[in-house]
Amino acid sequence: MSQVSASNYTCLLRSLMQEAGVSSFKALSQVAGVSEWQVRQLRQGRAAQMRLQELHRISQALHLSVADLVETFSELALHGAPTGTAPSNVNVEAWQQDYQRLQAQLAAQREQLWQEFQLASLQTLESWMLQFPTAAYAAQQNPQIPAARLLPLMRPVEQLLTQWGIEAIAPVGTELPYDPHFHQLMDGTAAPGEPVRIRYTGYRQGDKLLHRAKVSPVVHDLP
Repeated sequence: MSQVSASNYTCLLRSLMQEAGVSSFKALSQVAGVSEWQVRQLRQGRAAQMRLQELHRISQALHLSVADLVETFSELALHGAPTGTAPSNVNVEAWQQDYQRLQAQLAAQREQLWQEFQLASLQTLESWMLQFPTAAYAAQQNPQIPAARLLPLMRPVEQLLTQWGIEAIAPVGTELPYDPHFHQLMDGTAAPGEPVRIRYTGYRQGDKLLHRAKVSPVVHDLP
């Protein structure tokens, strides 16, 4: 392969990296989880000789499809071969089998992560799951039981929300200036900045708003 062709592939890769916000070839290898040698393969137009798994990782880092990546970084792209024509040294059937295995591996990994997430959540909620139904039954049978006795049973739920980074906008009963972004009026009217009282707490996770807090205007009696 000529030096001119290799230079063209390098320029193409730099352009795609810039669009994807990847600063260097080393950064690309780190983001994609492939070796720097694999990145050099692309720069030399040898995508057709690379394994599908590495191509898949790089394509995700560059926000491309595997097909576009191969078409761009192979002799097929620079020497004007008809679009969709596979290089003679590519075993299409082997690629298809490799792709199917990769898809199955990704599906299995997702399932395993979901099961691990469920298990960790259940471990945190275990005491609540065991004790709250009995406590709720006892409260139904004896309405005289103070509700305050049930509050400690909610701590595992609070711990789980904390682990997920979910926090209340404000405690119920709190008075604070009305903010339409975080508050939803249940009745009456209020202008931004006017006092309202939290009736149902809302939640956010970091910068993401999950539920607005439901509020009512605070009416102060005139002296």
